[in-house]
Amino acid sequence: MSVPASLHGKLVVSVQVPRGSAHDAPAAIAEMCAAAIDAGAAGVRVESSAHLKAVRARIDAPIIGIIKREYVGYEPYITPTLADVREVLSTGVEIVAFDATRRTRPDASTTEAFVARIWGAGALAMADCALAEDGRYAREDGVDILATTLCGYTERTRGIRLPSYQLVRELTTFGAFTICEGGIVTPEDGRAALAAGADAIVVGTAITGSLPERKPERIVAERTRAFVAALHASGAGSASI
Repeated sequence: MSVPASLHGKLVVSVQVPRGSAHDAPAAIAEMCAAAIDAGAAGVRVESSAHLKAVRARIDAPIIGIIKREYVGYEPYITPTLADVREVLSTGVEIVAFDATRRTRPDASTTEAFVARIWGAGALAMADCALAEDGRYAREDGVDILATTLCGYTERTRGIRLPSYQLVRELTTFGAFTICEGGIVTPEDGRAALAAGADAIVVGTAITGSLPERKPERIVAERTRAFVAALHASGAGSASI
């Protein structure tokens, strides 16, 4: 089964925590990722090479990998340079996600160059978009997966109500695997995203936010199961591609 097929109609949990928080450690992130997968999530999204390596050693399920790195004078911060792409690839992930907005990257690299590097390592390229035009250009450059991740987080999209089901519908017209990410708070939001045409959903804060210092993986598993049960009840995940 291909990686997109394994994610179709399903939940991906974004396991990211504030830097310096009680759970900001590779072992803790890996444990929470394993709990999410055991509870029925189809994959995880993880930030930083240290966390990614720990998660890769713990689970076999698909990982969406990113590096969050700020460069003075530039807006993109999600895997914004080719060096960051290489760093993510070194951890053995199946998917590399990156800022695919039309904003200038710190190293002036192109999406086409990102895709070539990612494909060369045998991984899939995922474009974190804010607008439909981001998805259109990314698809023209060969990106495999389009996501709504950055809608609401750029100057042109600030204030848009999330989840952006409209952006989901627009991205699906470009013929790529489409993910709704950002603003999914309830299982009902997730079902609505799939109904709008998303192939999969990514949920972060609703599952990994406000965790207790001890045994956070138990809460992650409990919240993941609630989302998975809701998606199954709606018939999601029964389709194949």
